[in-house]
Amino acid sequence: MNDFDSSKLKKKIKKKIKKNIINNKNFTVKTRDSIYFVGAIGAAIYYLSTATDFWMGVLGLLKAVVWPAFLVYAALKGLSS
Repeated sequence: MNDFDSSKLKKKIKKKIKKNIINNKNFTVKTRDSIYFVGAIGAAIYYLSTATDFWMGVLGLLKAVVWPAFLVYAALKGLSS
């Protein structure tokens, strides 16, 4: 069994970060897209279930795509103040 060597791990991480910074790669977390997707699906289900006619359903689908952006904006604005 190998012993865990934290200094080797730190060196590997620093090397990888340096390499990615030089290559201008993005370090953002990929989960934000999945959270947005789940929110949009939930909103679409809600708006479609409350739609009274076809065009309200179409409008609901459009709202489902847009509303998470406003939610995140309001949340970040609230956190910053």
